Amino acid sequence: MVGLRERKKQRTRRALIEAALRLFDEKGFEETTLAEIAAEAEVSTRTFFSYFASKEDVLFFDSAARIARAIEMISSRTPGEHVADLLLRLVRTSLQWASDDDFRVLDAPLRMRLIMTVPSLQARALHLLFDSQLQLARALEDAFPGELDHVDAAAAVGALIGATKLAVISTINRGGSLEQAEESAVRAAQLALRGLSSIG
Repeated sequence: MVGLRERKKQRTRRALIEAALRLFDEKGFEETTLAEIAAEAEVSTRTFFSYFASKEDVLFFDSAARIARAIEMISSRTPGEHVADLLLRLVRTSLQWASDDDFRVLDAPLRMRLIMTVPSLQARALHLLFDSQLQLARALEDAFPGELDHVDAAAAVGALIGATKLAVISTINRGGSLEQAEESAVRAAQLALRGLSSIG
């Protein structure tokens, strides 16, 4: 059960994220200062740094928790589960996480637009993308000892992540809704995973 202090921390963290997104939308990412975000959330700048190290970190607030959940899910592979089935299950479950209180995407279109247009955010997103894929590939190889080697695992994760992310971005760029983006992600995953029937 979550205690009072933890609930207060969650509310403060959420207030900072919401304040940052509002200001990024109104003023622009580069033009918004940390002090302004803190003031908008009615906390001190020092409190901001208790939750985030930088403005960039605010937009990627759920990255570490999402990758940790994904690794945990891969590691708990059910006996006899094929690699393609496991990865498709991971995609479907990841989409469900987006609606959880702890992982809710407060304004996904805005976040994506900022990440796609602000150079510093593009760089951070690319770094996180490569790092998360390496972590997932290692977890996948470990989950299939003697069945997958590092190349098999890397190819599977690379195909999955590349297909789903590009499908989501393409859908949103065409004016699609979040629901349509999720449908695109699942369809892209299914297409990418068809080639994995020969391994695992």
